[in-house]
Amino acid sequence: MTKIVLSLGGSILVPSLESHTISRYVEVLKKMASRSQVFVVVGGGGEARRYIGVTRTLGINEAASDEIGIMITRINASLLMYALGDAAYPAVATSYQEARVFAESGKIVVMGGVTPGQTTDAVSAVLAETVSADVVINGTSVDGIYSADPKKDAHARRYDRMTPQELLGIISAARLDAGSNTVIDIVAAKIIERCGIPLVVIDGRRPENLSEAVCEGTFTGTVVSDTACSLFPF
Repeated sequence: MTKIVLSLGGSILVPSLESHTISRYVEVLKKMASRSQVFVVVGGGGEARRYIGVTRTLGINEAASDEIGIMITRINASLLMYALGDAAYPAVATSYQEARVFAESGKIVVMGGVTPGQTTDAVSAVLAETVSADVVINGTSVDGIYSADPKKDAHARRYDRMTPQELLGIISAARLDAGSNTVIDIVAAKIIERCGIPLVVIDGRRPENLSEAVCEGTFTGTVVSDTACSLFPF
């Protein structure tokens, strides 16, 4: 059975408690899990940013603020895990090895943050390497990787396919611009380059995009891989 690591940023799943989209992902994830072993890494979203904002007003250092952020990612992950019911392993993995053991059940494995300073992207990449995943899917708020921020540059073009080295080149260039944002952080990109596992960046705001990619092979997004082979459907 193929293994999929899905990174769901908190801004997609839990932008705030009032505007969460967890229920929209439940059936989609179950459908994906009927064909593949699925791991889901959940971010902190707006609630984590609210808590971290408070820690800074209290003079709490960045390492401790990161720990609090990790707690929020695990609360978000717990919400998803319980919403999935029997389809998910009944505990949130707190380490990569725990995720690997939980996967022996054949159920969806859900986890949040692991290490201070690591983003959801980086956790997903390390997890993929740990479990020898076939693909990492990053469900984000844009429909792929662009040559520049499409919200700021009307001439930015979306890449259908690129190599990990090309991705690192884009991220490195963007980091020289103090005001820019990137879809994938540089740590995750370096791990993807190291392990050679394909990465797919896809618009996660519509949950059906994920199942359509995995089950039907139809999606709009960017594939980051050194090989030209077709990834989907699984």
